[in-house]
Amino acid sequence: MKSLRDYIDKCEEEGILHRIKAEVDVKFELSHTAKINEEANGPVLIFENPKGYDMPVCISACTTPQKLAIMLGQSSDKTMCELSKGWMEATTKQLIKPKMVKNPPVMETIIEGDKINVNNYPAPWFYPEDGGRFIATSAYLVTKDPDTGWTNLGTYRGQILDDKHVGVQIIKGKHGDMMMKKYEAMGKKMPAAFVIGCDPLLFLAGSTLVPAGVDEYDVVGALRGEPVEIFESDHTGLKLPAHAEIILEGEIDPKVLRDEGPFGEYTGYYSGNRGKDFPKPALRVTRILQRKKPIFWATSVGKPINDIHMIQSLNRTATLWYDLETMKVPGIKSVYIPASSTGRFWAIVSVKTMYPGHGNHAGNAVIASTTGHYGLKGVIVVDEDIPADDWDRVMWALSVRYDPKRDTQIIDRGRSTPLDPALHIKERDIVSRIIMDATTPYEWGKDKPQEIMMNRDMVARVLSRWKEFGLEEFGVVPTQMKYI
Repeated sequence: MKSLRDYIDKCEEEGILHRIKAEVDVKFELSHTAKINEEANGPVLIFENPKGYDMPVCISACTTPQKLAIMLGQSSDKTMCELSKGWMEATTKQLIKPKMVKNPPVMETIIEGDKINVNNYPAPWFYPEDGGRFIATSAYLVTKDPDTGWTNLGTYRGQILDDKHVGVQIIKGKHGDMMMKKYEAMGKKMPAAFVIGCDPLLFLAGSTLVPAGVDEYDVVGALRGEPVEIFESDHTGLKLPAHAEIILEGEIDPKVLRDEGPFGEYTGYYSGNRGKDFPKPALRVTRILQRKKPIFWATSVGKPINDIHMIQSLNRTATLWYDLETMKVPGIKSVYIPASSTGRFWAIVSVKTMYPGHGNHAGNAVIASTTGHYGLKGVIVVDEDIPADDWDRVMWALSVRYDPKRDTQIIDRGRSTPLDPALHIKERDIVSRIIMDATTPYEWGKDKPQEIMMNRDMVARVLSRWKEFGLEEFGVVPTQMKYI
């Protein structure tokens, strides 16, 4: 899979894509249709007739584990934990560098000079209090470190400000911000490019907490098992994906900041209130590259669960698992950052305890990790018999294995995200954290409570007769491993 088109074809083949031929307004109607579709676990949508535009819009592309499995080239019945484990295992091996190609498909059409107008694209206006239309929701911004040449893909939202300018929310401390500060110190503008529509894994990787100095192209190469095809732009000098649908090339002046927003964010609240939040840099678009008959890719936002939450759940779960693996924390059985926590604020870890305090060790490792140190509010640690993504069993562990006084740690100061609506707008740099160790204390030994267990042979017998019992007609399809 090299492009958004490949992904759309595969979803159509799997029967999880629907084309809407009716005219739909990009102001509110398109986004509201997508949101209602997503809350019903609906298919990928292609709006073929957005009002006033001759360009189709793809949305609802990442909202179920099945869709993410297709993106990753995996079996469509895999769970989020299984998909994340596969991501972790692939990226702990050798990363794969991208491959330069000539005549990239994205250069089929080149738009320059007075013909540049970002308002020509069917960017949705998502929610009533948004500041306008946002062209970059499923896009990522490509930038380059001026000292090392390191290429970063960062998922920063982008609002249409005028015909040739797109606001860019580069949050302080992000890799794009680190690079921009270097250009500012040099008295230079930063070359940058928004990529809209691409191999979906490039977008997923762009929203991943990859360590500084690591190219997301290399990560996606490892996930795909083959190099990402890129080219070096003769306009900005950036390394860009060959199979993108649309690329907005240009430059960001670090000294020129503009109001943008508000925007209904993944937290379920608006951010970017004019006059209250900090002004943002803007991309001055100086060239547009695109495929012939390009497909515009947008991502719904707002309250869980939508594309952003699923993506953050998948990639943050994967990178957290990678962190714990490389930190050599023993006994880790599964890891999960639920999409319902907006894919970032809570983590659950299942661990086989081997020594006193092991559960607490795992919890502390999470908040010290590359993934967990930023924005995470809480960690729940459970025993190995409970999969991290089995919320009912996690709640059971919190009820019968967890003592609040003995098993709770409060950490007063941790790095927060400025998008956290639980914190006052002027106090979003620091957040407190909690570790809840819901493992049975290892040191209890033989004094541990005796857990009720079913007979393994009888479970196997019952499962072998399941079709005979006729319960599958009611959608009751048990997973054998859960019971034995």
